[in-house]
Amino acid sequence: MLWPPRGAETTVTEAELERLYDYPADLDRPWVQVNFIASADGAVSVAGKSAGLGNAADKEVFRLGRDLADVVLVGAGTALAEGYRGVKATEVRAQRRARLGLSAVPPIAVVTARCSIEPTSPLVTDTVVPPIILTAQAAPAQRRRALADAGADVVVTGDEAVDVRAALRALDERGLRRVDCEGGPVLFGALIEQDLVDVLCLTVAPLLAGGDAGRVATGPVPPAPLAMELSSVLHHESALLLRYRRRG
Repeated sequence: MLWPPRGAETTVTEAELERLYDYPADLDRPWVQVNFIASADGAVSVAGKSAGLGNAADKEVFRLGRDLADVVLVGAGTALAEGYRGVKATEVRAQRRARLGLSAVPPIAVVTARCSIEPTSPLVTDTVVPPIILTAQAAPAQRRRALADAGADVVVTGDEAVDVRAALRALDERGLRRVDCEGGPVLFGALIEQDLVDVLCLTVAPLLAGGDAGRVATGPVPPAPLAMELSSVLHHESALLLRYRRRG
């Protein structure tokens, strides 16, 4: 689907966007929808942040991802670099979430093998729902205790590193199956390596960023590339908003 059609001035409605980006009904397992933006030459950031690549349409899809999700999954590096804090009720559309039977706001689940989030982080102190800290046994015990004492839901999901399969099982046990993964590249790479990506929502920004910015995924090479199929294409001005879904 190419939308709007070439040469047309059609505006995509909120209802149409929701239909395109929503999760399957009656999920019996976590469904991982990854959301990324990259420049036309493949950079995932400008001056260390993805905000330098964004546009109005990408920001709308980003907000929609949070609207439709049970949980926002993010790596600690991205959360710290982008200044994450808890999702606020004003940042999601309450009427939509209520209609879909979702909680008022989704929690943030942070993947951090060494429990690198401080108890004083806005992720912990500036939130209406406790964050979920997905960490490893090797993380210092005092850091895990400090985060738990500050109100975070600290879950050990691996020995030396976070096992992303175990992390998704922990979310599933909490009834959180609509997973909106917002990066970063290392977490995305781990999900690819374990064949856990159901959908990739990729915005291609009309910029040539150059420099040494990384790519959208990095990490261990999977046994074979994961086959995806193009589900939808939207365009806003000169940006493309692509949605790829797992094939088969």
